[in-house]
Amino acid sequence: MPASPSTARAINDRLALRHLQQDGPLTATQLKTLTGLSRPTVADLVERLQDAGLIRVVGESGAQRRGPNARLYGIVADRAQLAGLDVRTGGVSVVVADLLGETLAEATVPIEDGTPTGPAVERAVALLEHTARRAGAAPLHSVGVGAPGLIDPATGELRDSTGLPAWHRALVAELQRRLPATVLVGNETNLAAVAEHRAGAARDRDTFVLFWLGHSVGAALMLDGRLRRGASGGAGEIGFMPVPGTSGPPSAVNCDGGFHSLVGSGAVLALARAHGAPGTDGQSAGAGQPGAGGRPGGGEQGPAAAERVRAALAGGADGEPFLHALADRIALGAAAVVTVLDPGCLVLAGEIGHAGGAVLADLVEERLARMTPLRTEVRAGALGGAAVLRGALLSAREAAQDALFAPPSP
Repeated sequence: MPASPSTARAINDRLALRHLQQDGPLTATQLKTLTGLSRPTVADLVERLQDAGLIRVVGESGAQRRGPNARLYGIVADRAQLAGLDVRTGGVSVVVADLLGETLAEATVPIEDGTPTGPAVERAVALLEHTARRAGAAPLHSVGVGAPGLIDPATGELRDSTGLPAWHRALVAELQRRLPATVLVGNETNLAAVAEHRAGAARDRDTFVLFWLGHSVGAALMLDGRLRRGASGGAGEIGFMPVPGTSGPPSAVNCDGGFHSLVGSGAVLALARAHGAPGTDGQSAGAGQPGAGGRPGGGEQGPAAAERVRAALAGGADGEPFLHALADRIALGAAAVVTVLDPGCLVLAGEIGHAGGAVLADLVEERLARMTPLRTEVRAGALGGAAVLRGALLSAREAAQDALFAPPSP
């Protein structure tokens, strides 16, 4: 059954808007080429989208003759603001951007361990409000929040997680109550995978697994271009994955004995010391230790472990024993995931994965080739610790575009 004229117009408008968001500014001729639509159809949709306040003329193309076809059309990016939050156990980072993702303002506030829930939440909300005011007068439309822990797939709410600060869950609820904006919360590792897929190491891959290696350990599964979150929102909780070489199996409330015990930041620091790797921890031994649940989202050990990896890389032969031992451990967990999913590509992200770069990725790939017959390319994450914030902003941007850039009714 052919589409009705109004449905066809809506489809064409959305197609044009998507190209303008991704590739703009564009001339009408470029829109015709990218969409495959006829010249009269493009002229009609351009007029319709301008009347709706969704696009505007932003310049002229110097490569063509002057005239209507030489006008460059772009999204009205300042129609609203977006915000992304990266919530860690030790603080909150915020970035505010326009509808095309251009950063307008950013800020970070530390929240010390033991800070009561009320003051911690107020500090985080005040940071977002102040940063949005600095960014400009446009209203805040959508806010993406990246947080550690499980996200309920039915409600989208951050679930209670042992070992994580109570203010995390209270913050999401307070943002939803106080802000006249759509608030979306996502697991930090999943958001990092979205960012690496859109703008990082996995741009050319629709199927891959991302390992987040930092203070916490997690995985994200991108299969056929879609995140797989699992029935309870817990897909990728590889910190709990039983592996050889630990003191014993993990439990339902504590991942000690799971993969976290081998490649979490505390374990990486201990491994570096055991192999006499170059560098120092740069902090007291107890800082940033996991809570009872073993799934912390921040702390100081992640950056410290990353520094030890960077020092080992710079130390040449002195750092090789540590790097090889670390690659052995990462490959042990990666082999279990790869053998089940056969993703073809593994991205090592988080502070430790980013610090290890191509060298660590190559070492892990070499070991995987010996452990599993499934060919798997291993890549270093390109976005580092900024991946979570980038992913949170992308989720906010998609929500805003779906709402604000919906084609006008016929």
